[in-house]
Amino acid sequence: MRVLLLFILAITIAVPSMGQRKKKEDDATAPAFVEGVIYALPRTGIRIQVKAVKEDFVPGPYAAYAEQLLGINDAKNSASVTWKIEDVAIQTFSEPDPDQVYKAMGEVASLVSLTPDGCLAGINTKTAGGTLVPVKTNSLVSASDDSEQFRFANFNDSPLYIPGDSTNNFRPMRISADEKAAAAAKRILDSRLAQYDMVAGLMDEFHPDGEAYNISLEELKTVERNYLSLFVGHTSYKHETFNFDFVPTAAAEKGEVAFRFSDEKGAVPASDLSGKPVMIKIDPESDLIKKYTGMAKSANPAAGESGIYYRMPAIADISVIYEVQTIATARATVAQFGVVAPVPEDLLYGDYELQMSPETGAIKSVNHK
Repeated sequence: MRVLLLFILAITIAVPSMGQRKKKEDDATAPAFVEGVIYALPRTGIRIQVKAVKEDFVPGPYAAYAEQLLGINDAKNSASVTWKIEDVAIQTFSEPDPDQVYKAMGEVASLVSLTPDGCLAGINTKTAGGTLVPVKTNSLVSASDDSEQFRFANFNDSPLYIPGDSTNNFRPMRISADEKAAAAAKRILDSRLAQYDMVAGLMDEFHPDGEAYNISLEELKTVERNYLSLFVGHTSYKHETFNFDFVPTAAAEKGEVAFRFSDEKGAVPASDLSGKPVMIKIDPESDLIKKYTGMAKSANPAAGESGIYYRMPAIADISVIYEVQTIATARATVAQFGVVAPVPEDLLYGDYELQMSPETGAIKSVNHK
């Protein structure tokens, strides 16, 4: 009996100690969370602004008679829509770089200033971190055209029917296309002859002043152009502006598709395979990057311990290429092609004020307080 009591007492003492040992083992394997301020270094995006013109051709209703009546042998008889690039502009913008996110640790975390989008703005400085850039809408579709459309009927006064006579019981007769084309051709020739007579001074009456002469001459030219379009067709032009945002990666050194351009649709996103690719190529200044890389190394074993980093941005040549032809170039700072390095620890704790560039992540200034 005494032995049984001793055995029960031993088990009672051992169970709590086993539980405590188990708890300590669990605590040792639990992840250690360290508090800090998370921030990002910025990267550079490229905004490409494309100005394009839409050329809309409508064939004339009398195109088949152009050579016969006016001697024009190249009149087109089918409608077409063609887009052409007029101008390309390159701009840059900045945003947080998901590949360069860090955590400021320890005392220095209380000295960090950030921009509204979470990029590092400064250390131990009272300068505000800037304002959030407003959202810019990039148009990817052609705007609707509310302007008055060109109509051949707006100036062509040739009637569709003429009164009949006794031979057909005075029923209206439809004028054939041949007759209407001949009447339109006569209007063109009459207008040209009247212009010649005015210029040569062959008219019976002269205009009272030079302004009246110019107005009359221009009106005759307008009549000629309008009636001539019945044979050669009419072309209207519409100008549009498209914007595309592109964030270059290392692949951009060989060229990446920024957007596409279609003769029928104009500028379209890169995912729309109906258009031909418009490539963007980035060529960083390699010598500058090599020197940055060589000098960024630190012999201090504590370098980066506080989690504060800055970037030495690269300078690069930017080229926009369409159909093997370079259509726009620029030379600009592209942050993500540069070199990242830790800020020296001696500059981080109260004696110095560091201002950072929110666009590139570079150190703008170091001031001793």
